Amino acid sequence: MHELSIAMAVIDQVRDAVPDDRVESLTLRIGELVAVVPEALEFSFGLAAEGTLLAGARLVIETVDGEAHCDGCGRDTPTGMPPVLWCGDCERPLTLLAGRELEILRVVVADEGPDGAAVGDTARDTTRDEETSHVPHR
Repeated sequence: MHELSIAMAVIDQVRDAVPDDRVESLTLRIGELVAVVPEALEFSFGLAAEGTLLAGARLVIETVDGEAHCDGCGRDTPTGMPPVLWCGDCERPLTLLAGRELEILRVVVADEGPDGAAVGDTARDTTRDEETSHVPHR
């Protein structure tokens, strides 16, 4: 089950980005071609987050449909699943445009007052200008 390794990699990246903050929610963008089962990822995330500052965090998954482009006829088309990467109109190979994403989009952390009580939520963008927070997939 590769969803558990994905969940663990995501948790490691979030802990590196916000090491001292309790995470309220986490949003991931996942392409349909990555072959991740959302329910399995949610279950794995819950297990992997136990005992960390991500315990109890809400996991939001945004799915990206597979899409490809044909250089021959200029047509953009959905790839479907399993993906079709050959143009039905001009019979040329397609270039994949979308569907292999596996990204951390947003992390919402709890603001805590001096007594440690939560006083509100703060969203943090975990991406940097020079790099995007991608989780490698297998």
